[in-house]
Amino acid sequence: MRRVGRDDEEYPAQLLQLPGMPPSFHVRGTLVRDDVLSVAVVGSRLATDYGRGVAEEIAEGLAARGVTIVSGLARGIDTAAHRGALRARGRTIAVLGSGVDVIYPPENRALAGRIEASGAVISEFELGTPPLAYHFPLRNRVIAGLALGVVVVEASERSGALITARLAAELGREVMAVPGRANSPSSHGAHALIRDGAALVESWEDVVAELPDRWRACVAMSRVPSQEENPRPHGPAAVGAPGESEHVMVKLLGREPMTMDDIIEKSGLSAGRVSALLLGLELDGRIRRLEGERFVHAGPARLA
Repeated sequence: MRRVGRDDEEYPAQLLQLPGMPPSFHVRGTLVRDDVLSVAVVGSRLATDYGRGVAEEIAEGLAARGVTIVSGLARGIDTAAHRGALRARGRTIAVLGSGVDVIYPPENRALAGRIEASGAVISEFELGTPPLAYHFPLRNRVIAGLALGVVVVEASERSGALITARLAAELGREVMAVPGRANSPSSHGAHALIRDGAALVESWEDVVAELPDRWRACVAMSRVPSQEENPRPHGPAAVGAPGESEHVMVKLLGREPMTMDDIIEKSGLSAGRVSALLLGLELDGRIRRLEGERFVHAGPARLA
C-alpha cells in the first residue's frame, strides 16, 4: 500500500491532462502503462442475473484481449465486471469511494485481494475514510477518466452509473450501453442513454468497434496468453524508470515519421505495449505525434 502522486511514473498517464483529477492516490497492487488501454464496465447494484452475466462476459472478453477493466467494486454489475476480468486472468482496476483499507461492500474483501494481485485497488481518499455518499460521484469521475470508454450494463433512472456515463461524455470518452428488458426498471437508465446517443453494445466485439481507431488497433482480436502462459511483470520494473522497451522505441524514431504499424513491426513489441509506450514518451516530451497517427523523435536529429 503506497501513495502515488502526479510526479510519479506510476500515476495513470491518461489522467494527467484531464481537469479535476486527484493529485494523488493510495494504491494497493500495481498500475502499469498498458492500463491506458482500458474500458470501464459499470451499472446497477441491484443487477439481474441477465445483467451480471452480460457484464461478466463483456469484461472477460475484453480482458482476455489485453484490455484493462475499470470499475468501482460495488455490488452487482461492478462485481461481475471485476470477476470477468479475473476469470480471463486479465488486469482490472477497482476505484473506491472509501480508503483503500476500507473495502465496501465488506463481502468484496476477498475480491479486492484478488484484484490487488492482478491489477490495482485505488482511492483518492485517506486511509480509514468510510464510504460516504458524496464520495461516489468523485470516485465515478476517476473511473470515467481512467477508461477510453464506459459501458453501462443495467441502470435505473437514478443510478450512479449514469453519473459515470455523463462524466465520461464530458471528458470526451466513448459512452456505450447494453439494452435490457423493456419492462425492467433496471434497464430504464441504459435505454435512456441509448436514446440520447450512446452506442448500443451487446458484446466485447461491439465495445472494441466503438473505441477510437488508434486504440482499436491495439486490441488483440484473438485471446492473449494467460498469466501462467506469459506472465506479466509486476512491481516497480513494470512502471518505473525507462527500460529496454522505451530505449528501443526512442532509438527507432528519427526525423522520418513512422506509423504505429511500422513501429510494431520493427520493434517486435505488442500493439498494446507500443501504444502505451508511445503515450508515455509523448507525455514526457521525448517524441511527437504528427497528423495521420505518425511519430517522430522530439529531440535533435540523431547521427546514423
